Amino acid sequence: MRHTIRITGILIFLIAALLFVGYRQWIAGGTVPHPGKSYIVEIPHQTSFDELVDMLKKQGIIRKEAGFRKISALLKYNQNPVRSGRFTIKGGWDMIRLIRHLRGGIQTPVNLVLNNERLLEEVAGKVARFIEPDSESILALFNNSAYIDSLGYNPDNLMTLFIPNTYQVYWNSSPEEFMTRMVREHEAFWSQQGRKEKAAALGLSEAEVYTLASIVEKETTKNVEKARIAGTYLNRIRIGMPLQADPTAVFATRDFSTPRVTYYHIKFDSPYNTYMYPGLPPGPITMASIPSIDAVLNAEKHRYIYFCALGDETGLHAFAETYPQHLQNVEIFKRNLVRRGLR
Repeated sequence: MRHTIRITGILIFLIAALLFVGYRQWIAGGTVPHPGKSYIVEIPHQTSFDELVDMLKKQGIIRKEAGFRKISALLKYNQNPVRSGRFTIKGGWDMIRLIRHLRGGIQTPVNLVLNNERLLEEVAGKVARFIEPDSESILALFNNSAYIDSLGYNPDNLMTLFIPNTYQVYWNSSPEEFMTRMVREHEAFWSQQGRKEKAAALGLSEAEVYTLASIVEKETTKNVEKARIAGTYLNRIRIGMPLQADPTAVFATRDFSTPRVTYYHIKFDSPYNTYMYPGLPPGPITMASIPSIDAVLNAEKHRYIYFCALGDETGLHAFAETYPQHLQNVEIFKRNLVRRGLR
């Protein structure tokens, strides 16, 4: 008798459990398919509830549209527009959890990577790969003179705002929100490691340090010699010698695919051409990396005025204090090219 009662009790419990699960699945409108799988949903600004439903159906996140709509109505989520953003959805969630997640705006940030861009157009295009606004709207803000003036920049030096790095941002950030973030990151960068004080000791503004760093960036890929190259350019500035930096002549012409600098480049009339105009150019010729910026701030103190590529496989340069020494280094460069079959 007791055994029968026990079995009956177990059966009643199992039936109740099944009924409870079934009821929960019914009231919750089903579950997101494939437990353990993650889905990424990007909901643009001004997305209507109906558009969201179509989006979730196409991605296979909801299979029971009627259940999703019913629960959305109960939770007052079926109002227009729905909340924008980039969301991670987990397989196995019921519709109640899914809706609460979307309604609560619990976004998954993106890793926005900035590096190597030469022009503001390229920066706009790069940023648009990571956030909702397109490159045209971002570039329009870059070209808004009143706006960039309010930040303390101009069209020539705006690139100095951008410190190459990886930043976690929200996908639905506006161009203005992106720029506000960059201003904050820029200030944080220059406030660290005594960078502001080092710039002042050189007699340069932060923008001027960045501009010189952008030239160093294009002169060498070897961090080990960046401080020496920076010191060479600072020596030229100190004695009033034109920088005569090949990368500035290339930037002036926008002839970025050229394999070598020619007479055309160094005679091209542009304030960015440091063969024709003394001092620093009006702004950077590329986005300067952190190692290049720090190389300027911590430039080697020496008496070098000239440098020339070695022409060997190292990618390094030879430095000289006098022009005759420099000519000797140029001959070594030529011989190395011949030896390598490049000339």
